[in-house]
Amino acid sequence: MKVYELRDPAHLRRRAHPWVDADADPSHRYYDFRRHPELIRSSLEDLLPWSGNASTETFFQLIEWLNGPESTLESNDCAFNGLSANDGSHSDLRFEASGRLMVLFRDLACNTSPARVGNLAQSIARALSLATPSLEEGVVGVSIVEVQVTTLPGPPARQRGQQVMLSFWAWGDDEGETLSNLNLTLVNLGDALRTASSHRPRQKRPL
Repeated sequence: MKVYELRDPAHLRRRAHPWVDADADPSHRYYDFRRHPELIRSSLEDLLPWSGNASTETFFQLIEWLNGPESTLESNDCAFNGLSANDGSHSDLRFEASGRLMVLFRDLACNTSPARVGNLAQSIARALSLATPSLEEGVVGVSIVEVQVTTLPGPPARQRGQQVMLSFWAWGDDEGETLSNLNLTLVNLGDALRTASSHRPRQKRPL
C-alpha cells in the first residue's frame, strides 16, 4: 500500500506525554490505556459514533493490542475525523475518511534517542510498503514528532524526545466502500506495528 513521509507543520509541534487535555476541545483528555484498557471502548470520543462498524472495531483492537502486554509500544493520542466529502486533492472518489495515531516506545527513555525513533518509523513504513499492493485508496503518512516526556527524571532538556505520528486516509464512492478501504488500511497499520514492536530496541551495555 502507499506510505509516505508526512511533513505538515501544523502537526509537527512539540507535544507532551502524557498530555492533559486537547487544545481544540478541553473535554478530550489523556487516558492511560495501559493501566485502564477498559476505557478504550468508552472514552475515545471520535470513534464512539462509528461503533459497530468493522473499521472501528479494527481500530479498537489495534489500540488494545498496542497498549497490551504483547506490545513494546504504547499510544499517546489518536483521532478519527469520520467520513466527509473528498476535496479531490488525493483521490477522484467521492468520500474520505481519515485519522491519526501517535506511537512511542513503552520504555520511555528510548524515545530520547533519535536513532531508535528513526528506526521505529522506518520499520513501520517498510512493513506498510509491502502490505496489500493492490490497495490504491488507502494511504498512511509517517512523521516523527517532538515530544516532552514529562515523567522522565531530570531537567526538561533531558525529557525531550520524539514519537511517531501515523496519519491515515481512505477513499470510496460511497460510505461502504470508504469504510471498507479504511478497514484494510487499519489492518495493514496494525500488522506493521506488530512487526515494528517485535524489533525491540537494544539496551546500552554498561561501561
